[in-house]
Amino acid sequence: MNFHPFLTQKRRAVQQGAALIETLVAVLLFSIGVLGLLGLQTQAIGMATEADDRNRAALLADDAIASMWQFNSITLNAATLKAWNDTVSEQLPNGIGTITAVSGVNRTADVVITWNQPSRGSTDTSRLATRVTLNAPEF
Repeated sequence: MNFHPFLTQKRRAVQQGAALIETLVAVLLFSIGVLGLLGLQTQAIGMATEADDRNRAALLADDAIASMWQFNSITLNAATLKAWNDTVSEQLPNGIGTITAVSGVNRTADVVITWNQPSRGSTDTSRLATRVTLNAPEF
């Protein structure tokens, strides 16, 4: 076989350019994959924060209910209610806690905690509501 030197050099030049393009495509695909992973990580952190806030709201509602059981009344005194509301506003973003007696149902109250998730904007409010009924006092 007789090879022409000019054609052999031309093929090598084309192959060297192809290797560079393959490398650039590999770097591009890797970069897209890393950006996708960063997006997933950001979403996971946001969801973990929301879950933490929901858990904290449940614990704060439990604190209010424990005070009701302790005093055997659905109406908390002003100091206890203020301390609880202060704790709600400190531990949850824009947190507001309310305790409302249920009309027509004796010794029953609704405990409602609302807060805003910073990641969702100020218009999307999260809410936890629970109802507690105290047993009649035993003498």
